[in-house]
Amino acid sequence: MRVEARAARCADALLRPHDRTSRTSRRGRVLTRVKAAGAAPGQYRIVETRAPVAYLDESLAVEFDTAMIARYDGCGPRYTSYPTADRFGGDFTADDYVRALQVRNDARPAQPLSLYVHLPFCSTICFYCGCNKIVTRDHGRSAKYIRYLGREIDIVCGLIEAAPAVQQLHWGGGTPTFLAREELAQLMQMLRNGFAIAPDAEISIEVDPRKVSAETIAFVGRLGFNRISVGIQDFDPEVQRAVNRIQSEEETRTVIEAARAHGFTSVNVDLIYGLPKQTLAGFSATLDKVISVSPDRIALYGYAHVPHLFKPQRRIAVDDLPSAGAKLGILALAIDRLGAAGYAYIGMDHFARPDDALAIAQRQRTLHRNFQGYSTQPDGDLIALGISAIGKVGATYVQNVKSLDAYYERLDARALPVMRGIALDADDVLRRSVIQSLMCHFELDYGVIESMHGIRFTEYFGTELAALAPLVADGLVVIDDRAITVTRRGRLLVRAIAMRFDRRLRDGNQRAHYSKII
Repeated sequence: MRVEARAARCADALLRPHDRTSRTSRRGRVLTRVKAAGAAPGQYRIVETRAPVAYLDESLAVEFDTAMIARYDGCGPRYTSYPTADRFGGDFTADDYVRALQVRNDARPAQPLSLYVHLPFCSTICFYCGCNKIVTRDHGRSAKYIRYLGREIDIVCGLIEAAPAVQQLHWGGGTPTFLAREELAQLMQMLRNGFAIAPDAEISIEVDPRKVSAETIAFVGRLGFNRISVGIQDFDPEVQRAVNRIQSEEETRTVIEAARAHGFTSVNVDLIYGLPKQTLAGFSATLDKVISVSPDRIALYGYAHVPHLFKPQRRIAVDDLPSAGAKLGILALAIDRLGAAGYAYIGMDHFARPDDALAIAQRQRTLHRNFQGYSTQPDGDLIALGISAIGKVGATYVQNVKSLDAYYERLDARALPVMRGIALDADDVLRRSVIQSLMCHFELDYGVIESMHGIRFTEYFGTELAALAPLVADGLVVIDDRAITVTRRGRLLVRAIAMRFDRRLRDGNQRAHYSKII
């Protein structure tokens, strides 16, 4: 009810009541034709909100415990994979990737695929960003990149048999909409020529509202995109100036409304807490604005200040960052506000409306986790294209080279642009299943793991169960003779719980400076 009421109040502040007509769509959305004050006769815009959702699974709520967060908020992996990417080695070559694809052809040729395409170009730099990006205004660079993506697509498609259906396609970056419209269309056609993209596939794209018009959103909708992820971070002008990202509420709302008007079935927005100049009052105002547009999903990321790894962050003054206590306060505020607005906590930094596919998959225990975060798709193979992109084929992970020069050089030689990867052993595959279950379901059933991997859980993981004893004592997990259950108090700290099953960390062989858990 709160989501709908806030959306209505926002509209009422701008519109006369007699200039409004509404209907409810088959998907439960409220489509309102409204006439702005002072608009010319016959000029309307469509505002889309949601009908109130009457259910919320309280068993999936999250409890914010400041004392426990302070105790366990160390650094650790995000577990978009296991083993984590810092374990990938240069001894894994393109030949290993080819062998993994051959195994797939022999063992599971018809298994559906997911695709990820990395488009690294941005026209401006955001100081907080840790993505692999190329800042340029030269669109000739993207034209060349698209041509070479075509070469990689051709090579990979030549190695995959049986034309399996692609159920999920995601374009990330960088800023995918940096591409000109003809480049967007060219790349999509290359992908459709090479892969059998299913009619009901989830096809998503990341956009920067500052760099895209409503007309471009309509265009990418015609290309087949049906999901969109919109970067916001924070609407506070002081924060925006501090991170070099000036973005108005109006241009953001325009993009979201355009997506809904042109058939996009899901809208995600990204927020970041812990940015310079951020305050409780400022972020509360941002949450008001975000909740008023009723996105289907919200990603709430914690800012990690690691200027030794990401040079743009050196432009952020350390003194402008909120204290650890203030940062936790902002997170607590966001969790409380989003929960009150009806959003379900999915895990880590993700929230979704209870009628969204992510929340439904969580309740049905079909949720998965991959390099794009939480996913509703089965845990299948992921083909990754473009610089730095990470894919998964069976019991292997593979990552492409990170620079344009190396990418072009490999493809000029008609070679796959593989930089590193890893082939999992049986123990890795087992631990991946355990960590995936904890991260996605907040629960681990011994019997399921035992039947999948042919072990006795309590014997195999005796050391790990002992390591969980302090977390049991602190009320973060419950362990019995059949299962491990993460409590409401432990859900924000699920990374710390999963780390107890990470053999490579346990052996003291840490290779990366991981981000803070909270």
